[in-house]
Amino acid sequence: MKFRMLVLWMTGALLMFSFAASASDLKPGDPAPAFDLLDQHGKRHALADYQGQWLVLYFYPKDDTPGCTKEACHFRDQYEHLLEKKAAVVGVSLDDVQSHKAFMEKYKLPFPLLADPGGKVAMAYGSLYKLGPLRFARRHSFIIDPQGRLAKIYREVKPAGHAQQILDDLGALQAASAAAD
Repeated sequence: MKFRMLVLWMTGALLMFSFAASASDLKPGDPAPAFDLLDQHGKRHALADYQGQWLVLYFYPKDDTPGCTKEACHFRDQYEHLLEKKAAVVGVSLDDVQSHKAFMEKYKLPFPLLADPGGKVAMAYGSLYKLGPLRFARRHSFIIDPQGRLAKIYREVKPAGHAQQILDDLGALQAASAAAD
């Protein structure tokens, strides 16, 4: 019986690893995985809603924790500059709508925080971390172009300075896109 349980566990682990590996194989130029999630006010947000504009989609582990708060507040502080570049900002974690609402209100975040409690969207972006019962979104960010394609992927994110890095890269990507037109 113990051997059978071990085999089942290992099979599940291999399946999870193979799916996560394919999702993390996303690369710039690929279509961004679709999403349709509720924000802190219960409003639906889908990738299609952002068609025709630049989108900064960032995943983070947990509301109101030190690193996640620092990252969210840096995006808040750069928000006007991102809007000047005609870019929307959306945060995603596995926390629920109520947690997002409290986090947003506490830190006066001007952008939507999407609830992905099942982790399906995080998994599609290769950002879901699962270890036994522990599950959370990894700190990853994506710049999605107006055509819905991944323009830049960040798998190594440091909360301090990341919003500025996004802003700088967004400017470069927009300049390159304008030059190609």
